[in-house]
Amino acid sequence: MSEQMEQHNPTMVEHEYNASEIQVLEGLEAVRKRPGMYIGSTSSSGLHHLVYEIVDNAIDEALAGYCDHITVEILDGDVIRVTDNGRGIPVDIQQQTGRPALEVVYTVLHAGGKFGGGGYKVSGGLHGVGASVVNALSQWLEVRVHKNGQIYEMKFSRGAITQEMKVIGQTNHTGTEVVFKPDPEMFEDTVYDYDTLHKRMREQAFLNAGVRILMADRRAGQEREESMHYEGGIREFVTFINKNKSPLHENVIYMSGSRDDSMAEIALQYNDSYNEIIVSFANNVHTPEGGMHEEGFKRALTNVLNAYGKKANLLKGEEKVSGEDCREGLTCVISVKLTEAQFEGQTKAKLGNSEIRTLVNNVVSDKLEQFLEENPNVGKAILEKAMMASRAREAARRARENIRRKNALEGATLPGKLSDCNERDPALTEIYIVEGDSAGGSAKQGRDSRYQAILPLWGKMLNVEKARADKVYGNDKLTPVITALGAGLGDEFDENKLRYHKVIIMADADVDGAHIRTLLLTFFFRFMRPLIDRGYVYAAVPPLYKLVRGKNTRVAFSDEERDAISAEMRGDNPNAKVDISRFKGLGEMDAHELWDTTMNPETRTLKRITLEDAVKADEIFTLLMGEKVEPRREYIEQNAAKALNLDY
Repeated sequence: MSEQMEQHNPTMVEHEYNASEIQVLEGLEAVRKRPGMYIGSTSSSGLHHLVYEIVDNAIDEALAGYCDHITVEILDGDVIRVTDNGRGIPVDIQQQTGRPALEVVYTVLHAGGKFGGGGYKVSGGLHGVGASVVNALSQWLEVRVHKNGQIYEMKFSRGAITQEMKVIGQTNHTGTEVVFKPDPEMFEDTVYDYDTLHKRMREQAFLNAGVRILMADRRAGQEREESMHYEGGIREFVTFINKNKSPLHENVIYMSGSRDDSMAEIALQYNDSYNEIIVSFANNVHTPEGGMHEEGFKRALTNVLNAYGKKANLLKGEEKVSGEDCREGLTCVISVKLTEAQFEGQTKAKLGNSEIRTLVNNVVSDKLEQFLEENPNVGKAILEKAMMASRAREAARRARENIRRKNALEGATLPGKLSDCNERDPALTEIYIVEGDSAGGSAKQGRDSRYQAILPLWGKMLNVEKARADKVYGNDKLTPVITALGAGLGDEFDENKLRYHKVIIMADADVDGAHIRTLLLTFFFRFMRPLIDRGYVYAAVPPLYKLVRGKNTRVAFSDEERDAISAEMRGDNPNAKVDISRFKGLGEMDAHELWDTTMNPETRTLKRITLEDAVKADEIFTLLMGEKVEPRREYIEQNAAKALNLDY
């Protein structure tokens, strides 16, 4: 019996468990042992998180009213330098430890000015781990503090002190300068992305009206910088998000209020699109999963608009608009500041303070009601849009019912052109959405019917960016996709009913194929967002070239690969003839070729479609697929030079 247990338990240890087995991780060892607990991950997002932690400290100085200029620089070798003109980190002796406060901040976990005392009222960095974690995960870090007319300097390496605090010069201003190099032993990748940092710094500049943030890339050959300063704060943030949309009313509606030590500000503007964007922050930290501040806002908005509709005689009898209707075409930024922020999880994705829900609810209820009464034209425009959304939702519901009834009467719930697979477990199946019947025919013949389904599409698809939900239901090009996937649309989308866990878009490697791919992705983004969020959507990458020498046939996916394979096939004979042909489309390939190049899991290339940033994605979809032509022309003019190869 014991022999059997040993065979089945590979994790079994063979010595006693006593006090000698208990490890105490001293100082910053814990961070280096489990970095993911403190910064989320050791991937690129964790790498950038280091910068955010240091910048958050500078922002906290701004919130306290002592800092109005922050500089963030990427130096050669992916070294980061963050400079602010705040009060400077304290350099006097910290009583508990008997060591300079500067040393304590950078070497002791859970040490900081945010746990009590009068240092900060509100703060984003509430865990007291920011500076010390960055220090622990840096190959080296240097900090210089301008304070009391002197410059104090201290140096570290992987969390350990390499130079005690000393005075290195005189100064006539205050502030802190931190320079660090992330530790390649800790991170998978140590190369910083300017755009990622720039986006975060721009957010911070919007959220902290009056603070100037300079973001600069000083790396050789990549030099660029931008100074960001928004006196209008989150009002300008809303204008920025809406820049490619047509606003329903000219001015951004701004509301703010406070209670005890908490404060909330909300800025919103409606536009002529059918999508809502709510971006929320707590103590300048983005809360992508929302929380109590968003709940308070949504509840108040619905109540105010319904009450206003009744009062203005726009809503008759029992007529009312739902929360979803009220938020159609809404762009809103919510920013709350509070003393004891309760975030759900270390990564601070969701705010849990219930008192904030009440505060935001009260601010919106009072201020929005007042605004609508003073601006009846705006109130009427917003309410009419909500009522149209309500009617469209009702029309969509009827369209859905009609589809269900039709399917029930016809006895066929799956589209006729779908060639389904035999396997019924969604986790093991994949569906290829293929452009055109000819490619669909080759795909059907070449597939592995055990787990691969094929759905051919034909004709021009609907651009859903310019259409309401009721136009989507019943659309002859989209209905087969909706029915085949089986999970429904919009709010009714049910992941558990999804029939395939790989949805693969297979279109030609040309401009038309790219267009079809974009139309489908727009549809998934707007109406089946969880598909993309959960990583179910892929793009197949078909080959561009076929190379033949004698009986040896190879394919290439790019011009570079074509040239490399061609040279390889010639071998020692540079004059050997290699026939190179260009695939004009998927329909040109026979079933065998299509399987080998694009469908065989062993040899194919798939690109997973991810959604890193919903606001950015929304902006791009609106820009490329929306009504406004001018922003699209500008985008093409600016980026045309980068499009060297339009084939994929």
